[in-house]
Amino acid sequence: MTTPPPNADLSADEARRIALRAQGFLGAPDRRSGVRGILRHLGAIQLDTISVLARSHELVPYARLGAVGRKTVEDAYWQDTHSFEYWSHAACILPIEEWPHFAFRRRAYRNRPHWNHELPDGAYDRVIKQLRSEGPLTATELGGAKKTSDWWDWSGSKVAVERALMYGEVVCVERRGWKRLYDLAERAVPGDLLHDELDDTECLRRLVRLAGRSLGVGTRADIADYHRLKGEQVDAVIADSGLVPVSVEGWGKPAWADPAALQTPPRGRHRTTLLSPFDSLIWERARTERIFGFTHRLEAYVPKQKRVYGYFAMPVLAGGRLVGRVDPAREGRTLVAKQVTLDGPKAVPAVAQALAEAATWVDCTDVRVERVDTPDLREPLAKELAGLLG
Repeated sequence: MTTPPPNADLSADEARRIALRAQGFLGAPDRRSGVRGILRHLGAIQLDTISVLARSHELVPYARLGAVGRKTVEDAYWQDTHSFEYWSHAACILPIEEWPHFAFRRRAYRNRPHWNHELPDGAYDRVIKQLRSEGPLTATELGGAKKTSDWWDWSGSKVAVERALMYGEVVCVERRGWKRLYDLAERAVPGDLLHDELDDTECLRRLVRLAGRSLGVGTRADIADYHRLKGEQVDAVIADSGLVPVSVEGWGKPAWADPAALQTPPRGRHRTTLLSPFDSLIWERARTERIFGFTHRLEAYVPKQKRVYGYFAMPVLAGGRLVGRVDPAREGRTLVAKQVTLDGPKAVPAVAQALAEAATWVDCTDVRVERVDTPDLREPLAKELAGLLG
């Protein structure tokens, strides 16, 4: 593959490989930088409540680094104030050095006229006072997370601390049993970063640049979606972001690329792995279809009888392609592949490898395959697994 110049025409294959390298799936990962390096490289790692094999923020570094210890992952995120949780693509873990660049969003929340939850009189000041004297604390320790068992029926303390988090006066410093642990930003964020001095334009320019770097190449919609910016916000800064315009075969829309991604052709070893449905390689459905020709949809919130691929179907990446799906579960020390979808016989070894490695990572000693979309491939898959698991 020849190195495309700036303002280049890229083939669909070149764009796919650039995207894979930018996301850490092509070429040897920098194991010395570990999980923290992955976080910086991606710029945002999405959090989600669903846990099947593991939670999504654990699956993301695993997919790139292999069987890194789960405690190692959590420690890498939360120890030594390396990261903070905030609203980016969704609720995401973000590198702490990006705190100043989310000032535009904190300002927007402070100026927001309407909220879904009403803030009771005095609740905000009480929460800040309690955190100052007793923090860090969970919502339960602050006076209770909910008024009733309904997930949306927050207590006054929960409403107040979440509002303070959005405003930037409070930070989530850790997830403890999936509960947020809150502390004052003045204690949790390094002093040289604890400011809102950057104007909106500078914040947006930085986030557009970071999104382009993390994507490698993307359309306006791709870049906007990465940190959930508005299209017009991208338009206002993209010319000064450092990204360069390119044309990608078959995309049908203008695109921009990280200039560093165009300097050398993407080469190296491809990772074979299960992907979280919330992995940034595939979290944007239209982009996933455009790059991989693969329709990806999380069905956890779809009624069971209407699911096609399963509750938490995890795409399988191999050779730079998405070659199948696995809907996993666990029964003791058995990883259960409740439903497997294969892109033909050639996908069998890759799916077996991805399942075997995932089983080892979550301390399972066996893999049981229950249903395969192509029944004739069930036995070959079982044989491959038996050989890998010994």
